[in-house]
Amino acid sequence: MRVTLARNDRAASRTLLQGAAWARFKAEAGWTAERYSVMAEDSPEPFGLSVLLRSVAGGRCFAYIPRGPHVDVAPERRQDLLVALSRALAAELPRRCMFLRWDLPWYAEEETLGTATDNEEGDADAPTVRGDSSPPPALRPVFDRPLVKAAGDVQPPDTVVIDLRASEDEILAGMKPKWRYNIRYAFKKGVAVADEGPGAVDTFYDLYRTTAVRDRIALHPRDYYARLLERSAADRTAGSNGAEPVLDARLWVARVGGQAIAAIITAFYGKEAYYLYGASGDGQRNLMPAYALQWTAMRAARDAGCTTYDLYGIPPSPDPNHPMAGLYRFKTGFGGRIRRYAGTWDYPLESLPYAAFRAAERLRLFWHKDLKKRAAVAVVADMFRKRRF
Repeated sequence: MRVTLARNDRAASRTLLQGAAWARFKAEAGWTAERYSVMAEDSPEPFGLSVLLRSVAGGRCFAYIPRGPHVDVAPERRQDLLVALSRALAAELPRRCMFLRWDLPWYAEEETLGTATDNEEGDADAPTVRGDSSPPPALRPVFDRPLVKAAGDVQPPDTVVIDLRASEDEILAGMKPKWRYNIRYAFKKGVAVADEGPGAVDTFYDLYRTTAVRDRIALHPRDYYARLLERSAADRTAGSNGAEPVLDARLWVARVGGQAIAAIITAFYGKEAYYLYGASGDGQRNLMPAYALQWTAMRAARDAGCTTYDLYGIPPSPDPNHPMAGLYRFKTGFGGRIRRYAGTWDYPLESLPYAAFRAAERLRLFWHKDLKKRAAVAVVADMFRKRRF
C-alpha cells in the first residue's frame, strides 16, 4: 500500500488521544509530540497522525501512537496500512528509535452482558459477577509479522461504550434495574454532584490516594491531573479552531453535607466522551456516589453534543476470580456495548535493542501484576495471622 506523510502541526483528528490538545498535554508530561498529515492509498482524504516519542536509557527512544491511525480501512487492508505507515515513519524518526508502538483504534463489538435482567445487589465493590451464561468474547483484530503483539497493552483493550443518541429514559432503560435504583437512591440520600474544575484537584487527589491504597493500583503524581485540567481550561478559553474539537476535561465531585466522598475526571472531545479516572473515600460508599457521578457525567456529555460515553476499561471477561471483577460488573451494569480493541502492537526497528527492552518490560509487568500483588496479599495475611490490626 502506498502512503505519503508530511510533518504538519495543524493535522487534525476528531478523536481524543490522536488530537493536538492531547499531544500538547503529553508533551508537558515529558513526551516529544510529532504530528503528521497522512495520505493513504485506501483513504479518500488525508488524516492526522499524532506520534509521541519517549527517550530511554542509552540514548535510544521509542515512538507511541495512541489510538492511531484513526482512519476507516477495510479489515483485510489494515496490515498493509500499518506496515506501510511504519516504514514511512521510520524514515522520519530519530536514528536510534527502537520500535513503533501502535495502540490501534480498530475493534470488534458485542452486546453488553446481562442488561435486561438484574439478580445482583448493584454494589460496585462486590467481588462476584455472573459468568456462566456469558457468550465468548468477540474476535478482536489480530496482525502478522513484522508486527509483534506488545508485552502489555497501554490503553485498555476492552471497554463499554454507552450510546448517548438515545433519550435519557432510553439510556436508563438500558441499565440493570439495580443501577437505575442506585442512581435514584444516591440523590435521594443527599448526594450532590458538581463539576468543580481545576480548583478541586487536591480534593480529587486525596480521594485517589485512598483508592490507590485500598485497591492496590498505581496513580500519577498530582501535577499530572492538574496539568490535564489546566490544559483543558486553556483550550476551552481559546475555543475551537474549526479543525479540531476542544479538550473539555471536567472534575466531578460528589458531596454529602459538603464533605467530598467520591470524584471522577471525564473528558469530552467533539462527539466522544470518556470516563478517565475515578476515586472514592472509605466512608459513606453505601450512599452510591459512583452511580450519581456517572449519570451526571453522561447527562452533561449528552447536553454537550457527545454521542458516545466510553467507560474506558473493563477486564476481558466476567471471571469472578479476576482481581477487577467488581469493575467489570459495575461498568457493564450501565448498559451499552462492549468493544474488544486490537490492543497494542509493536513494529521493531532495531532487533537487539527491542528484544532487550521487551524482556525488561516483561519482567516489570510480572513484578507489578504478579509478585507485587502477591507480596501485598502475603503482608495482609500475616497481619491477620498475627492479629496486627
